[in-house]
Amino acid sequence: MVLPILPLIDDLASWNSKKEYVSLVGQVLLDGSSLSNEEILQFSKEEEVPLVALSLPSGKFSDDEIIAFLNNGVSSLFIASQDAKTADHLVEQLNVPKERVVVEENGVFSNQFMVKQKFSQDKIVSIKKLSKDMLTKEVLGEVQSIAKAIDLGRGVYYSRSRNEIWIKGETSGNGQKLLQISTDCDSDALKFIVEQENVGFCHLETMSCFGEFKHGLVGLESLLKQRLQDAPEESYTRRLFNDSALLDAKIKEEAEELTEAKGKKELSWEAADLFYFALAKLVANDVSLKDVENNLNMKHLKVTRRKGDAKPKFVGQPKAEEEKLTGPIHLDVVKASDKVGVQKALSRPIQKTSEIMHLVNPIIENVRDKGNSALLEYTEKFDGVKLSNPVLNAPFPEEYFEGLTEEMKEALDLSIENVRKFHAAQLPTETLEVETQPGVLCSRFPRPIEKVGLYIPGGTAILPSTALMLGVPAQVAQCKEIVFASPPRKSDGKVSPEVVYVAEKVGASKIVLAGGAQAVAAMAYGTETIPKVDKILGPGNQFVTAAKMYVQNDTQALCSIDMPAGPSEVLVIADEDADVDFVASDLLSQAEHGIDSQVILVGVNLSEKKIQEIQDAVHNQALQLPRVDIVRKCIAHSTIVLCDGYEEALEMSNQYAPEHLILQIANANDYVKLVDNAGSVFVGAYTPESCGDYSSGTNHTLPTYGYARQYSGANTATFQKFITAQNITPEGLENIGRAVMCVAKKEGLDGHRNAVKIRMSKLGLIPKDFQ
Repeated sequence: MVLPILPLIDDLASWNSKKEYVSLVGQVLLDGSSLSNEEILQFSKEEEVPLVALSLPSGKFSDDEIIAFLNNGVSSLFIASQDAKTADHLVEQLNVPKERVVVEENGVFSNQFMVKQKFSQDKIVSIKKLSKDMLTKEVLGEVQSIAKAIDLGRGVYYSRSRNEIWIKGETSGNGQKLLQISTDCDSDALKFIVEQENVGFCHLETMSCFGEFKHGLVGLESLLKQRLQDAPEESYTRRLFNDSALLDAKIKEEAEELTEAKGKKELSWEAADLFYFALAKLVANDVSLKDVENNLNMKHLKVTRRKGDAKPKFVGQPKAEEEKLTGPIHLDVVKASDKVGVQKALSRPIQKTSEIMHLVNPIIENVRDKGNSALLEYTEKFDGVKLSNPVLNAPFPEEYFEGLTEEMKEALDLSIENVRKFHAAQLPTETLEVETQPGVLCSRFPRPIEKVGLYIPGGTAILPSTALMLGVPAQVAQCKEIVFASPPRKSDGKVSPEVVYVAEKVGASKIVLAGGAQAVAAMAYGTETIPKVDKILGPGNQFVTAAKMYVQNDTQALCSIDMPAGPSEVLVIADEDADVDFVASDLLSQAEHGIDSQVILVGVNLSEKKIQEIQDAVHNQALQLPRVDIVRKCIAHSTIVLCDGYEEALEMSNQYAPEHLILQIANANDYVKLVDNAGSVFVGAYTPESCGDYSSGTNHTLPTYGYARQYSGANTATFQKFITAQNITPEGLENIGRAVMCVAKKEGLDGHRNAVKIRMSKLGLIPKDFQ
């Protein structure tokens, strides 16, 4: 039971000043005639009051709004007697439980849900009038201790043995925070609901004056919290806390054993094991049993409930779905003459830019304004890792290289060296100088971009190749500071040793342990420990791309980007002589990136037999890949386009502007000259796209989504800017001066004209009265 006082809130502004009293009472009545829909939802969702009732005026709120109230924390609806028909509608038409609808009878509201209590009109008091005296007048016995408890918000009692008021913990330190005061069913006894502080309730340092509580869930939670702080490194509990993958595996294992258990003893045994590991995960992630109970309480309030079916992976699939997941992995086939079919085949997935920006903007702004604290908050929220420092500084600790094999080092070293050779060859060796007129010398020279931020995606794959494809050209271009950013692993909060190895090899100064829009924002604006960079490069999901577009357009960031990005894509042109296994492997190497990857095969004069051989090769190879489920979904929307000639095939490719173009055709070199739009071209049967992705030397950071029409892939110049200079002699000024003055006069820019006129006049190159 609660105290028989129901505070009425008709203005949220008055809530904070009386919050402590309402919390003690344990219930509140929201005035629906004064508060808006948004205010009611805000209060019921955010404020922890055990019982939130709502006085429901007739006609103000829609059915959907009322259901939203009940699903988000409102426990009961109080309805005036004259609006009894509203109550009937709620129960009969909206299926609101009858006990949650309270109709006034003779000036009394008899609440039946959660707490059975009658509230007469004189007990419904405006929150503005709520006071300590109003609460203590309900007490018939010793009042002073209750009044002091309310004043202090502490556990305060009257000690009969001492004949004085006793503030719990005043001398021992084992105090109590007073949360709520309740009554029993007859209103002849009070109950304090408190939060115990320090080591225990009793002076003997136990949780009760009657000895320790039995070790149930609350006791287990307390023990695990203690173990989180002081468990020895060699203990099993410490191992669970340090290895989230192990803990997750144990939870799945115990859940499966519980489903297989039979009989009371076995069921209770397996359930206890599951509770242990589940509680360990909660404690490791700073989630309390109270948090779980709050969620249960909120779900208990819901009027509309989910269907209750298990997720598809835990139940048998319908037959049609099974066939879809086990049937042939084949591409669609369309003829080039079918314009509608071709247009559909070459269409990229629609990116919902405005919706994504709506989600990304507040993340960027929060990191920009709050720096590291916001970055750490988002890393915990989105990456599931709680860090104390979001930056790893060079030289990188040895522990971050653990697990890196010699074989991997050699592979990375070879790849780095080849990429270095190709990108070093792109460096201009001399300043470009051109004398456009006698005495007019124009020049152009490169300078490295001073600070660059390189985004290395994490997600479902480890991508040291992206690290080297961005890091090596930045080093070749002699950028003064290279900053990596990559999301940390859930298992240990680190990035992969392969990425750290590349970071060391290219001279990166820092690795930002974050991903997503928050990592982009941290590099674009800088934080307390992360330097602001001048350019951000690297692929990522739609949120990373949106963040890059945002900072590029924000003058406060003053940060450029490499290029927009979309899903990975490949277009293979193959003829009748192409090796079907090679063709299939190239298609699948791109399909495994993700279900939204774009995979197109343009066939030149392919026979029906050849098409079927390619389809069979795709199916057979796909089944051998560990990412077959992703491949299956990608190939389901991929297409073979049939053309009658090579020129038609290249024209179609140029129209599509693929990220990767593979030429598996006879005399492939002869057709490179016809390529106008592509990120990178792979020429001949023995040039798989994989080589360009890793080790050949060209860069794999390439334009997607058709941007190959106007963007180049990453190269050495991507990490440079080019500055022009001019040196003009008196002879040169004589040769171009009159043209400059003529054009400046036409544009109405007399200052421009005068800057030339004064010089030419002093040189005697024009008359003094020249106009």
